Amino acid sequence: MERSVGTVVRGLRAPIIKEGDDLVQIVVDSILNAAKNEGYGIHDQDIITITESIVARAQGNYATIDDIARDVQNKFHDGTVGVLFPILSRNRFMNLLKGFARGAKEIVIQLSYPADEVGNHLISLDQLDESGINPWSDTLTEEEFYKTFGKTAHPFTGVDYIELYKEIVAGEDTPCKIIFSNDPKTILDYTDSVLVSEVHQRERTTRILKNAGAKNVYDLGDILSEAVSENGGYNAEFGLLGANNATDESVKLFPSGSQEVVNGIQAKIKAETGKTIEAMVYGDGAFKDPVGKIWELADPVVSPGFTAGLSGTPNEVKLKYLADNDHADLSGEELQDAIRNSIGQKAEQSKDSKASLGTTPRQLTDLIGSLADLTSGSGDKGTPFVYIQGYFDDYTS
Repeated sequence: MERSVGTVVRGLRAPIIKEGDDLVQIVVDSILNAAKNEGYGIHDQDIITITESIVARAQGNYATIDDIARDVQNKFHDGTVGVLFPILSRNRFMNLLKGFARGAKEIVIQLSYPADEVGNHLISLDQLDESGINPWSDTLTEEEFYKTFGKTAHPFTGVDYIELYKEIVAGEDTPCKIIFSNDPKTILDYTDSVLVSEVHQRERTTRILKNAGAKNVYDLGDILSEAVSENGGYNAEFGLLGANNATDESVKLFPSGSQEVVNGIQAKIKAETGKTIEAMVYGDGAFKDPVGKIWELADPVVSPGFTAGLSGTPNEVKLKYLADNDHADLSGEELQDAIRNSIGQKAEQSKDSKASLGTTPRQLTDLIGSLADLTSGSGDKGTPFVYIQGYFDDYTS
């Protein structure tokens, strides 16, 4: 019988995960129970994705605000710390900033404008155009910023992040100054001790600062990259990158050991079913919101762990190109057969051939992670595992 469905994506409900739970067994049980209850089979090249927060919860990988403060003190010696280019996020940065303020003598926050690196806007591009300000060369004090642009409000939350970040630092009885500049070297006019708080441009920014003479530069990946207290949380690979709020006095760190988790799931499913599925841990998807202009990815990577079958990029051809060009004179079953034959020969074509134009040559883990993130959501769906079938199928399957 001819198949009428391609890729199928299912959000799998799971129990509430707590520290110490056997996550691999829970994932495997969820896969098998869902397949049995919903009446579908498990096949080779099916994909199971697990949200990073579940992995971190099972590991119990949390850090306290005091631990963050202690590491800031260790690295900056209770001096003035320049917090450079933080993203505008309560979930992602509010508690981190609290820890930085608790561990520093003074905080100078340098914000990029009109937006942070993931697209959270302080002001609109229209406001910037009307102001006559050059964002590539002009530095503004807080007073100058408000005089030029007035109060700010995030388009989704309505939060004024300038006021919020000042209040957080003040809550730790730490003096705070906020400046606005897109030149990372501006922070060196205030302090030569800098905590680069970007996610994706941190290495470039660190290089620029060091070349400009900065004496003490770290990025988020350097903070809590090792334990600073007994039983204190840390992440040797990512530090505070990918962390988010847990309680008022703690953050959940990005997971470590994700590779062991996905390999364990793959092995157990193979033992139970004889099928080789792929598995990956995913965080934020890599997509941009068309209304708020926010690029979703606030994690350092989409996937910190995945099985070997998810390496690389897709190799696809564009059906509409084949129909409009190579086989434009055909129709009906003859056209379908010709297209299937072309798909069968795609392995012999280079990825930059005309037939592959527009086929999204991104990393498989970035594409699949975005699909999983949109499926599981970030609220109360209760589906931290996403099971994907038919992802590697094509029109010939």
